[in-house]
Amino acid sequence: MSPGREADETEADGAEASGAEASGAEASGAEAAGSAGAGGAGAAGSAGAGGAPPSRVPAPWVRTRLHAAPAAVCALALLVALTACLAAAFPSAVDRYEDAGLRRAVAQARPDSTALRLSAPQPDVRLPRERREEALRPGPLGRQYARVRTAVRRPLVADPGQSTYGVRTARPLPAPDPWLPRPTGLPARFVLAAQHGLAGHATVRSGRLPRAGARVTAATPAVEAAVTAETAKKLRIEPGAVIHLPAVERAPLAVRVTGVVAPRNPDGGYWATQPLLRGPSLVRVPGGGADADTYWLGALLLAPEAAPAMLGTAGDPWRYWNLAPAAGDLHSHDADRLRSAIASLESGPDLRAVRAATDPATDAETDLDEVLGRFTRLRAGVRPLVAVAAFGTGTVAAVVLLMAGALAADRRRAELTLLRARGGSLPGVTGRLLAETAVVALPAGSAGLAVALLALPGGRPLPALTAAAAVTVAACAAFPLRAAIAHRTVRVHGGRQDVTAVRPSRRRTVAELTVLVVALGAVETLRRRGAAGDQLGAPAPVLIGVAAALLLARLHPLPLRALARPAARLRGLLGVLSLARAGRASASAVLPLLALLAALTTAAFGGSVLAGVREARDHAALLAVGADARVEATAPLPSGLPERVRRSPGVRGLAEVSLAYQAKPEDGRQSVPLAGVDPRAYAELAGRTRLGAFDAGRLGRPAGGGALPALASPQVARTYGTRPFPVRLEDGSTVTVRVALVRARTPAVTGADFLVVDRAGLSREAARPNVLLLTGGRLDAGALRRAAGDAGGVQVRAEERAGYVDSPLQSGAERVYTAAVAAGAGYAVLALLLSLLRAAPERAALLARLRTMGLTRAQGRRLLVLESLPQALPAAAGGALTGWAAIRLLSPGVDLTTIALASAETATGRTELRTDAMSLTVPALAILAVTVVVAVVQAWWTGRRGSVTELRAGDTR
Repeated sequence: MSPGREADETEADGAEASGAEASGAEASGAEAAGSAGAGGAGAAGSAGAGGAPPSRVPAPWVRTRLHAAPAAVCALALLVALTACLAAAFPSAVDRYEDAGLRRAVAQARPDSTALRLSAPQPDVRLPRERREEALRPGPLGRQYARVRTAVRRPLVADPGQSTYGVRTARPLPAPDPWLPRPTGLPARFVLAAQHGLAGHATVRSGRLPRAGARVTAATPAVEAAVTAETAKKLRIEPGAVIHLPAVERAPLAVRVTGVVAPRNPDGGYWATQPLLRGPSLVRVPGGGADADTYWLGALLLAPEAAPAMLGTAGDPWRYWNLAPAAGDLHSHDADRLRSAIASLESGPDLRAVRAATDPATDAETDLDEVLGRFTRLRAGVRPLVAVAAFGTGTVAAVVLLMAGALAADRRRAELTLLRARGGSLPGVTGRLLAETAVVALPAGSAGLAVALLALPGGRPLPALTAAAAVTVAACAAFPLRAAIAHRTVRVHGGRQDVTAVRPSRRRTVAELTVLVVALGAVETLRRRGAAGDQLGAPAPVLIGVAAALLLARLHPLPLRALARPAARLRGLLGVLSLARAGRASASAVLPLLALLAALTTAAFGGSVLAGVREARDHAALLAVGADARVEATAPLPSGLPERVRRSPGVRGLAEVSLAYQAKPEDGRQSVPLAGVDPRAYAELAGRTRLGAFDAGRLGRPAGGGALPALASPQVARTYGTRPFPVRLEDGSTVTVRVALVRARTPAVTGADFLVVDRAGLSREAARPNVLLLTGGRLDAGALRRAAGDAGGVQVRAEERAGYVDSPLQSGAERVYTAAVAAGAGYAVLALLLSLLRAAPERAALLARLRTMGLTRAQGRRLLVLESLPQALPAAAGGALTGWAAIRLLSPGVDLTTIALASAETATGRTELRTDAMSLTVPALAILAVTVVVAVVQAWWTGRRGSVTELRAGDTR
């Protein structure tokens, strides 16, 4: 309510005028401000008329007003600093987890797919031999490498520690030496590689690194080489061994192994870009089928100066330059530019620059663009959901800043009215108020920005600076603009602004209709395109809350008017007085409603998102495991194992399954997994996990023999129908089954095709269990693995669920989303406190007057609580209803699969929003609790101060 009004007071206008005079008399420096605005009123005019300088200089406006209300100044500074810090932290946090997601995606990919591999064939054979040899030497290759790194433009930056260059043979050379292992009689083959930087990336285990003594040429008969420890172990190579490789038109090239080295970082780009260099592989001869001959393929590491010796062999030496991307220079916001740079290097202007620096036949190859493509698709699915929380929290924070400005304008309404009445110009007064607010807001906003940048380093500074600047500008402008609008016309007495008396203006109607149309458009956009389509649907939840708040503000006076007359007939005083006080609330209470409903809608939507993510991961983990835990082996499990596992901590239920993956129905051309189970135990498991629950009696073995009833998947049921058909099992036995039940899922089998029968109808060998399905609340994975031993592998649902969060994009988005929803809830509580604080002086004065008339302290508490409930109850109920409606409206357009699961391939279907009761009810009940607590505390504080303090002479509160 506006200061100076009471529920039972009829002399409001006179009280308001006297209050304005009192405020004007108390305001230090008010006349000086009026003089500055009007051009000569007040103290300055008096000094000029007297002809003598004034005895003292009035204090400056800003300093005077800051000293007059230090508590309000500190509160504004704290609000601006906190809001600016949160606003600046949001883009920094998003940048951090997106950058971490990109770097994780690159790190998880193999270096041979993420590195930029540039290669050029050996020089033209028509060139002189000296020129061809010179092209393979370290000097020319090193200069070309430097030019290649210069040609690669940002944002693609090469990691100098893992990038390298060198020469290697394109074709493996057979080694006829008999001491080398021959698995099927074929000789081992080797590639020769002279890679720069071997000494810095390997540790010598035995012997020494290879050297090239004299100037090596194509005719050099012998060279030195090193091998990795893995190559030495598998191919039985020791230092001092000599390997002979065939040469062209001369004696074989003798390669003496001088040392065995161990890679310092075998998974780094230096070694992993060419995996053959760090370890050999067993190669199968092409076209030979499963019984094809095999041979060992390894690498011999020459000194870089010995590369020209490869020209004398039939290995076809190629020059190469491998550039590993620098992980620290990869940023999510550069993903599109990165893909463009890679495309230019593979077949664009940058490739021409690389060829000019190396060889006209140089070719470029990398799979980094595919890694970036997978990352950008994941990011595109996560970003819109985070934007929903950002829009919601930003709206609530903006409303709170506007409420703070409105509260300051109402607190100083009488003072500003007096200044305008004494000739203060509107621009002059507004400018002074802007300077007064800026002195507080600018340092506070800067401090909030600094805290955010220090707490979250690594993000882009410009978005954080922009967000903090927007908050600071809004905080600076809220109070002056609100005062300018309220005092644009000079008046001493204002009209009543009661919520039940003020009629909405045409401008407000047009604005509300505009918001409604925009909200409907955002909802339709989200439902049609989905959240991942673009950012147009991101404001949809908060727009629904804003539209609901505007509608509630229009409907709120109706029940108050309807209840006023029946309440007047009651004998008690508190009911009619609380309704009268609620009806005389300020019509500007739409801002608290906006904040509360926007926050409640965002909290409900966010709670549903987080609950949907948890449910999707739980369901996917359940489908993958089939129960809370699974013990599975390829052979029958030991007979005592089920009992040992049953005694493990947390195990409540156990179902034994004999699972045959290669069961062959009818003609045996197609295999269908067949699970033999105990019908009762398995039916309990299926009912508990909600994976194809069924009646155990329908799966029991028939008493008179005949075909076994089977539970089948829909596809198997369509293929074989309900007629009996034989199934040949893996042990050679045959069982006749008929489909009696059809279910889409079953715990024992994760695929879409399956048959489930009574285990008692199978042969003794086929009925032996090889799978145990466990249920329990808190299963101990370590205890299960100790109980299972080496008999079978153990899968735990909780571990499977944790595996679906494999990217910082997912976990970071969840943390930011949770923080945004929590911040929105905090701002909603702050908005509620501001709205209650706005009417606190008037309530205190009312309680003091009623106490002098005999109102007890308990009645005073009940009065304040009853007075607050007509505003808090509609806000809480409307917020819960709006949140429910937003979830129902937006659920078809929101797919949580991307943020919930590690990849789309692990999804079991589209994951939509589902109503979460906790996120709907808890915030609404919290609003009611805060309202009641504040009312009770205010009543206690007013009673503690006493009536004399509140009823000073001339006090109009």
